[in-house]
Amino acid sequence: ALAELERLSKASLIDLYYGDESRVCLEPCVPYGWQFPDEDVFMPSAKSKAINCFGLLARDNRFHFKTTTSNITSSFIFEYLEQLSFTLKKMTVVVLDNASVHTAKLIQDRRHVWEQRGLTLFYLPKHSPQLNIIEILWRMLKYLWLKPSDYADEQTLFYQVTLALAAVGSSLSINFSNFALV
Repeated sequence: ALAELERLSKASLIDLYYGDESRVCLEPCVPYGWQFPDEDVFMPSAKSKAINCFGLLARDNRFHFKTTTSNITSSFIFEYLEQLSFTLKKMTVVVLDNASVHTAKLIQDRRHVWEQRGLTLFYLPKHSPQLNIIEILWRMLKYLWLKPSDYADEQTLFYQVTLALAAVGSSLSINFSNFALV
């Protein structure tokens, strides 16, 4: 079914977005590193508020997002999708995982209204984050686009995260392979 949605999107018959949320905070994400034997290398870490991001990403790097310092709840997702449903130009499918904020009763009860407006939710199989291309964006944000100096303080981090997310589709982009379309 996902391959068919990809085919329809590639033919410009629908808009297809992959949605999910991510959290960025002053506890830096360091996937790997190296240092000389006599060198001390560290990144300061501090407990702080987090910037929580919800986004929708298309393969052509169209990206819509909203950030908050509050937790992302089903009400947050509901409001975001409700607003989106009023702006659609063509049938739109949003691919989501099975997180409770995506599958909550509040969301399920509204699906029929959104479908009448042209917004359909498509849920991925459980435990398949590799099928959600927005996971690549979150990884690139944390590991590539944010620099160690961006973690200087909360205000700097929040500004840099917002700046990076706003640049997706223009100065920042992801080159998606076509293998997933088969």
